[in-house]
Amino acid sequence: MEVVFKVIRQQENSSPVVQTYLLDTEAGNTILDCLNRIKWEQDGTLAFRKNCRNTICGSCAMRINGRSALACKENVGSEIAKLQQTGTTGGHANVIPEITIAPMGNMPVVKDLVVDMSSFWNNLERVAPYVSTAGRSVPERDFLQTPEERSRLDESGNCIMCGACYSECNAREVDPDFVGPHALAKAYRMVADSRDSQTESRLEEYNEGTKGVWGCTRCFYCNSVCPMGVAPLEQITKIKQEILDHKQASDSRSIRHRKVLIDLRSEE
Repeated sequence: MEVVFKVIRQQENSSPVVQTYLLDTEAGNTILDCLNRIKWEQDGTLAFRKNCRNTICGSCAMRINGRSALACKENVGSEIAKLQQTGTTGGHANVIPEITIAPMGNMPVVKDLVVDMSSFWNNLERVAPYVSTAGRSVPERDFLQTPEERSRLDESGNCIMCGACYSECNAREVDPDFVGPHALAKAYRMVADSRDSQTESRLEEYNEGTKGVWGCTRCFYCNSVCPMGVAPLEQITKIKQEILDHKQASDSRSIRHRKVLIDLRSEE
């Protein structure tokens, strides 16, 4: 089948332009397969990131038809099916379908589909996403965990740092202090980890202003685009509950507001 790929191309500090490529491809081919062919057969100047091609490394995250996703995971057939379901131009019979590819959001463009992820990594570092120093000291025996303790880390442990949730986060878009859903999902992993000894100080930090969990607008975009089922919003909610369990209702406006909502819901 013939498919038109509309790629949003951009040089650093310049305005984006749309460049179209016509490709004869198969429904089962991934978007990354198609980008590779465009680069190899039509335009060697097209820039994008890739590595494992198997939904493991997270390198090929980009916006595909308006949503952040992994190019190695999404395929041509599913994208065309979505166009047909929504009635979007290009998804009708007898019309060559169009698939739009753009760089991720909330990060400046370096070139074409390659973005500068410095803020993504810097915000991850802000939540100290590693077991505390005491927990990392060399023990006489292994740090053992029960199956129940380990199961608390399952969802957050699946994060591959692709940046899809960060790209779609509208809280991050309007608030430069908000660390982002990826960082808070990793933050919950530390809160839930039985080997970490800094839970209290972590909760204090994540409770501070809008840079932590209270900056989340609960838009659900992070959950909807995560390719690994991490459910960042759910991890943020768990941190909020941990904060509520450790704090008194009089401690902050955010906590008072949250407790009132919980109390009202329990009375229904």
